[in-house]
Amino acid sequence: MSRYEIGAWIVGAVLLFWMVGAYNRLVALRNAILRSFDPIDAAVVERRALLEQQIDAAASVLVHAGQRLEALRAANRQLEAARTHARARPGSKGAIRSLRLAEEILADARARVPMATATGSEIAALAARIAEHDTALEFARRQFNAAVLEYNAAVRQVPTRLVASLFGFSTAGTL
Repeated sequence: MSRYEIGAWIVGAVLLFWMVGAYNRLVALRNAILRSFDPIDAAVVERRALLEQQIDAAASVLVHAGQRLEALRAANRQLEAARTHARARPGSKGAIRSLRLAEEILADARARVPMATATGSEIAALAARIAEHDTALEFARRQFNAAVLEYNAAVRQVPTRLVASLFGFSTAGTL
């Protein structure tokens, strides 16, 4: 074997090891996105249950707001459908976009229901617990977005972009 052949084998081996390392890094970053979606999922599920309890408790007190309560209930169900879709594919831009839009619709529906005028210790206690879950959800959302941004930066890096396109890695959506 000549020096050129040995050099070519060494360069080929280095490129192969680099590709394996880049692939493993992309997989690890994608798995970090999946792991960082779990707290969002848990917070949305718990908040959904609390919102349903609050709607049921407020229905007897806020009889004049029946349509708004039903709109809130429908927005809550829509968020659950979007959460289920996003849970199946947390790295998908479309699934995350639909979850973000469902969150916005729910926030709008919550703003239209005058829970502050509803009296009752149960409604107030539920409102406090929902506010805690909103805070936890915001924190989880920031962690998820940080994981997505790190993954997207890795996918867009010039040498890693070749490995990403070769193995079907695409950018993910932020929440």
